[in-house]
Amino acid sequence: MSHPIAESDVLVVGAGIVGLAHASAALARGLSVTIIDRDSRAVGASVRNFGHCCVTAQSGELLDLALVARGKWLEHSAAAGFFSVQSGALAIARSATELAVLGELSASREPGQVELLTAAQASSRVRDGADGAIVGGALLRDDVRVDPREAVSSIAAWLAARPEVTMLWQTSFFGAEDGVARTSRGEIRAARTIVCVGHDLDCLYPHLAAEREVERCALQMMRVEAPSGMVLRPAVLTGTSMLRYPAFAETAAADALRAEVTSTRPDLLEIGANVMFTQRPNGTLIVGDSHRYAATLDPFQAEATSEILLAEVERILGVGKLRVRERWQGIYASSPRQAFLTEEVAPGVTVAIVTSGVGMTIGFGLAERTLAGLT
Repeated sequence: MSHPIAESDVLVVGAGIVGLAHASAALARGLSVTIIDRDSRAVGASVRNFGHCCVTAQSGELLDLALVARGKWLEHSAAAGFFSVQSGALAIARSATELAVLGELSASREPGQVELLTAAQASSRVRDGADGAIVGGALLRDDVRVDPREAVSSIAAWLAARPEVTMLWQTSFFGAEDGVARTSRGEIRAARTIVCVGHDLDCLYPHLAAEREVERCALQMMRVEAPSGMVLRPAVLTGTSMLRYPAFAETAAADALRAEVTSTRPDLLEIGANVMFTQRPNGTLIVGDSHRYAATLDPFQAEATSEILLAEVERILGVGKLRVRERWQGIYASSPRQAFLTEEVAPGVTVAIVTSGVGMTIGFGLAERTLAGLT
């Protein structure tokens, strides 16, 4: 009988933010953990996003999970020593219709959670000289920002340094049963296996991916030089964001907004735009994004899509051409059926993935829910 390469109470497959969150939640419950990932570091959805924990714009169960995750982000930032800021988010309105969505959301929430702003207040929070079409806005109090490239690697390093954790990179998962997982490095013994592979669910459990309609969503994103001297604390959201995030989209006013955008900016709808941006600690801006869906995505990015997104951000900032430093294709698991998926696929083996664009927002909350159901 072969000797296992690792033994622990819990095996976590996938070292993106959702996997790391599950590993941390298991560790907090006094369990030993083995973490494996097929790559030598996180290079997937967890490092290709805005670093925006979009708490306030969630609703229902997602809001509950996001609020739990918010606290966990701040705890892990302190423990692992990475950048985080309780910045809130700024939703700007450039039409009366957009302002109506913000007003309706504000009225439905506790005082202070969604603070309405005048045109001058909203513009000044973006930058001096911002788009003159801004008619108002709202501060979304509970949002948090991190630098995704730093945060994920810092949490992984912090976990790897713990004596109860075994971290194995460049290790592929082939399946698990009877407390034994098969990997490219050999067997791992664990009483419980949690599979957090995101959009690669179909590589391991194609029948589950098909049943739950899980496919891949590709995003076009960029990092650009910020206008000179610009310091931006909150993430900035726009009317297109109001069509995508549930707390906005569920308002009665959102129907009129969709009709307005369909009439005035069909190009934004055609690329699935969520025009928004955040500022990294080094001062550069992460801007984006577009959305397209398929089981298998080609790697090619349409420059026309990037030009539409850049032009919108330039208009909001009130500047000329922004200098692009990097372009990349973001990616995440998506499903029209559910925003996240937890399911026991075999005795002792649980799949836990986020099937919408809120992995950073709810990942830690989902981990607490998963572990509470297992321990």
